[in-house]
Amino acid sequence: MPTFQRARSEEQRELRRRAILDTTAAMLDETPVGEVSLNELSRRVGLAKSNVLRYFESREAILLELLDRAWKQWTDDLPALLDREIAADAPAGERAERLVDVLVRSLEGRRVLCDLFSAQAGVLERNVSAEVAGRWKRTALGNVDAMAALLRARLPELGDGAVVFTAQVVMMVGAVWTHARPSAAMLDAYRADPALAAYRLDFAPALRDVLTTLLTGTLARTATA
Repeated sequence: MPTFQRARSEEQRELRRRAILDTTAAMLDETPVGEVSLNELSRRVGLAKSNVLRYFESREAILLELLDRAWKQWTDDLPALLDREIAADAPAGERAERLVDVLVRSLEGRRVLCDLFSAQAGVLERNVSAEVAGRWKRTALGNVDAMAALLRARLPELGDGAVVFTAQVVMMVGAVWTHARPSAAMLDAYRADPALAAYRLDFAPALRDVLTTLLTGTLARTATA
């Protein structure tokens, strides 16, 4: 944590900005996105809330930057996982199956990324300016393109459908993550009625089913285009 009282130089401002991001990231390791507050962040980083808002216009703006950081880390880690699991000379169907399996397994240990994906459209994009929203959208599109290139390199049959499929992966991760984490009331309902409990989603199997369906459809549409 920076020890200076006032950030006077650009270097000091950048150090303080990074401290805010790193402190928020540490909070996300402990608590869900919805429970991260500016008040607690300000206390931990040792700044007044008004001072935090000099560096980021809102809590959501901070979280969007952390989503970008986590997303890029995921993308950076994927090539080694994909290359280890997918043989270039394997049939397309086998490569597609393994690609989905790698994506799902790579996400199982990334709780923060999944949580941020689930909050992206409904929460994080709501309390920011048009400038921040536009910058985020351009960043997100760049992340989609980078990831699509990785997937298309291992499954060329995706063709131009790789970008759409990648965007759908991100949306489905957030949706399935949300539904796989029911409220306390819903958990009570599941315990009270075993017939309802049968419909409780388990994140990895549910995501695998959804992504398999999406990938199969994308490959079929690309083949007939």
